[in-house]
Amino acid sequence: MNLLPGAAELRAVPRSKEFRNGGVSFWYRQTGIPERRAPLAGSAAYDVCIVGGGYTGLWTAYYLKQERPDLRIAVVEREFAGFGASGRNGGWLSAEFAGSRRRHARSRGRQAMVDLQRAMFAGVDEVIDVAAREGIDADIVKGGLIHVATNPAQRARLLAETEDLRQWGFGPDDLRNLDRDEWEGRIRVAGALAATYTPHCARIQPAKLAIGLARTVAGLGVDIFEGTAVSEIRPRTGGRPATAVTDRGDVRADYVIRATEGFTASLAGQRRQWLPMNSSMIVTEPLGADVWKHIGWEGRELLGDEAHAYVYAQRTSDDRIAIGGRGVPYRFGSATDRRGGTQPQTVASLWRVLSRLMPAAAQAPVQHAWCGVLGVPRDWCSTTHVDHESGLGWAGGYVGSGVTTTNLAGRTLRDLVLREDTELTRLPWVGRRVRNWEPEPLRWTGVQLIYHLFRTADRRENDHVAATSAYARIAQMISGR
Repeated sequence: MNLLPGAAELRAVPRSKEFRNGGVSFWYRQTGIPERRAPLAGSAAYDVCIVGGGYTGLWTAYYLKQERPDLRIAVVEREFAGFGASGRNGGWLSAEFAGSRRRHARSRGRQAMVDLQRAMFAGVDEVIDVAAREGIDADIVKGGLIHVATNPAQRARLLAETEDLRQWGFGPDDLRNLDRDEWEGRIRVAGALAATYTPHCARIQPAKLAIGLARTVAGLGVDIFEGTAVSEIRPRTGGRPATAVTDRGDVRADYVIRATEGFTASLAGQRRQWLPMNSSMIVTEPLGADVWKHIGWEGRELLGDEAHAYVYAQRTSDDRIAIGGRGVPYRFGSATDRRGGTQPQTVASLWRVLSRLMPAAAQAPVQHAWCGVLGVPRDWCSTTHVDHESGLGWAGGYVGSGVTTTNLAGRTLRDLVLREDTELTRLPWVGRRVRNWEPEPLRWTGVQLIYHLFRTADRRENDHVAATSAYARIAQMISGR
């Protein structure tokens, strides 16, 4: 995506009379912001304290309480449960995960990597099953995921991904190439040269899942404290338990689990742990039947492309198009914007991509734009771990592929906290440690360079360069992906 449009391009974006930029996501605009739960009333002691009330923290509390109802569990959240990426994402309940297969295989072996991918496949159905069992209506439709290529370089990468998955032993039931009649029978994307399909993906309404999961967890007897900011997590030492230091008192526990994802840099000593990366979205007004006749999309599949500044999209339950991608990727000093606003040039950029891919929707007014922050480890691979000596644990670094991964993290943290040796605790992302990001200004400079190279690569490839641009290969090398 070209992220530097001129003023004329900004004015060209059709906007709804109800257009809103920032604040909460459109998903919460649909549901309404949930009523705030009470903050921590003072220092307290628990068996497990979970810092962060997003999907990771809520799933961890859910599975621990299901397994051990007697455990005293607290979830501590600065804003409200589901405020961050859990309530702002693109609604992809997918089997994609962060990091390369080969990198994961090097740590625990090839079979461990295969097991991780199969666990992600199963994780999609696990979330769907829990939602059904707990009465969580999150507009879930398991229509699968279509990736399209719109230039020759993208087509080469797309087809290579199918072949790579075959080399790991996965077949057409997991990912397959579509012929033109097949993909156009599902969704008509202008300029598409190739497409793939996987059934291991479902559309969700992210805020509905977060609200329902929080309600379920609270109903199990977990204490959720909102409006309570954690500034530091301290390990067990000198006979003192692990501690979450908050603005309303200390929470002492046998285990303190960090589930803060893109907001991890706000904790003392964690500024360089995970890079807080921004991703932005827009959503249109509902589209009429005449527009959908041109587009198709009756199966409610998720849609992505193979650009380096990639986009992700869904058809919502009320017939809008929600589409997202990278905007301003990173703020100096690992700062985060809690207001959730999206730069006007990013709104225009996403609208141009939508117009290019689906010309029939080009005049649909944009009703809401927002952004969220996600966590990126230095090697771009997610991780989960519990250290029984210090009493500290964590999961995250999902790099934008976290909706299903958080569920896998919650089940894995359950087993780790309870000291159980299971198939989950033997997966290759468990215990993974990587070096910190570089100090400033190297960190900011490096990220800006990486995304400049990716944008340049996309522009060159759109000129029908047959192979992946050298600019993208340089960006991948610098980024450490």
